[in-house]
Amino acid sequence: MDAAGAVTRLNDAARSLLGVVPGGVLDGRAPGWLAKAHHALADTPAPDRAESGRSLPEPIAHGSVGDRFFAAHAVPDGGPAGVIPGHSAGTIWWLFDVTENRRLARELAAERERTSFLADASSQLLASLNLERCMEVTVRLAARHLADAALVIAPGSGRSHPVSYCGPDGEVEHQELLVDPEEVPGLAEAMQGFPPVPSRWIDPAAAPAWVAREHLGELAAMVVTALPGHGIPAGALMLLRRGGRGAFSESEEMVARLFAARAGAAMSAARVYAEQASITDTLMRELLPPRTIDLPEAELAARYRPSGDGERVGGDFYDLHPAADDAGAAPESLVVLGDVCGKGLEAAVLTGKIRNTLRALVPLTKDHQRVLELLNGTLLHSDSTRFVTLVLASLHQEGGRVRLRLTSAGHAAPLIVRAGGEVESADTRGSLIGVLEEITSKTATVLLEPGDTCLLYTDGITEAVGGPLGDEMFGDERLHEELRGCGGMPPEALVERVHMLAAEWVGAGVHDDMAVIAIAAPRRNHLSAVGGQGPGRYTA
Repeated sequence: MDAAGAVTRLNDAARSLLGVVPGGVLDGRAPGWLAKAHHALADTPAPDRAESGRSLPEPIAHGSVGDRFFAAHAVPDGGPAGVIPGHSAGTIWWLFDVTENRRLARELAAERERTSFLADASSQLLASLNLERCMEVTVRLAARHLADAALVIAPGSGRSHPVSYCGPDGEVEHQELLVDPEEVPGLAEAMQGFPPVPSRWIDPAAAPAWVAREHLGELAAMVVTALPGHGIPAGALMLLRRGGRGAFSESEEMVARLFAARAGAAMSAARVYAEQASITDTLMRELLPPRTIDLPEAELAARYRPSGDGERVGGDFYDLHPAADDAGAAPESLVVLGDVCGKGLEAAVLTGKIRNTLRALVPLTKDHQRVLELLNGTLLHSDSTRFVTLVLASLHQEGGRVRLRLTSAGHAAPLIVRAGGEVESADTRGSLIGVLEEITSKTATVLLEPGDTCLLYTDGITEAVGGPLGDEMFGDERLHEELRGCGGMPPEALVERVHMLAAEWVGAGVHDDMAVIAIAAPRRNHLSAVGGQGPGRYTA
């Protein structure tokens, strides 16, 4: 075409496509976008135009002809052999059919967008093991990227199901609703983990009010998709589209299913984690040391520290059994401190068995030897190869004093800290429990005056390795020396003091489980602690 827009040459393909002939004018015959591009090019100063030649520059115009889409490239032309007599230089236009290219480009962009969405969804869904949080993320992402509103229905108890809903405003509601899955086509199948009927066939008019909420107005389409879990159904995802957006396409339904698969996996993992956490918490309550309770006969304090910073239980344990009201003329409470060989969860499991056995033997605690023999037989006939050391302390009050019967079974003898600072070791000893068929033991009787304290402790205290060079045990002598300055100290302060000494000695090093119990005779008078709060040292 020349600068004026007259067609000077064209091939058969151009004649068929544009319907023009040589000598004809482009205006009014060819698509407007091509004529506009040609005139704009003709008005461009020559120095600014592309260099001559047959190489094609970037397309300078795009447009459709019929149902096809074309990219137009312009090449400067000086005519045959460079000059056409009586004719000014013109422009050669090359039109390329890019309809398929555009379709593929749109599909590629859509696929990239879907991939980005699914990757982002996976990242957000895997960020939490809280089931409600996973449901919240699922409905919010679904409402933002896949529909106008979304619901997640999780398995519940009976007809009651947890339901999370997110509308066009992005706000999430968590509810517990009475849901009949049969009310919604495909929902019952989805809740059981089976793919429902193709979602684009579901009639929104069939949805109950808890699904098709009034503020959404008229719905154009509804999707019901199963949330597959790890071997168990995690629930169902419902997508709602308002009028004007049209029904879900096949590709959109596919994306919804891919998203549902990721959401289902995250929800299933969160549910399994919650169930395991609940089971663990229930079992852990049986393994954790009991809370210190008030005994009628004495003042008591206890402290436990497992070997690992992130652990809650271990091989050391203690138990408190108050005297029964119908225990007779001289009722006794029982305090038990023990140390199972090893540490960690495996030792804690055996600890739980021992504590349960001792709980059943409490009525026999008038005879410590008999209790130890029965416990020894139980451990010998179990599958465990571990043994246990422990101390039994039976106590009853005599006036203002406390009489203790102390029996050690392979354990460090209890220490008696008198009010004046003297430290005595109880004369008791005995065999390890769970090793020998025949065991022996010696019971010591100790009388605690007001201000006196009996200290029971595990070897995690005396065998704590640390000190200035980090390689020395805390030891019995150092413990005795420190206790000489603790005469008359309340039980709470004494156990705290012992634990603090062991912790400072170990520093950041590795240590064994530590358990300490202090039993003191009731104090008649005491000085106030610093600030006037709490009991202080005993005074006569």
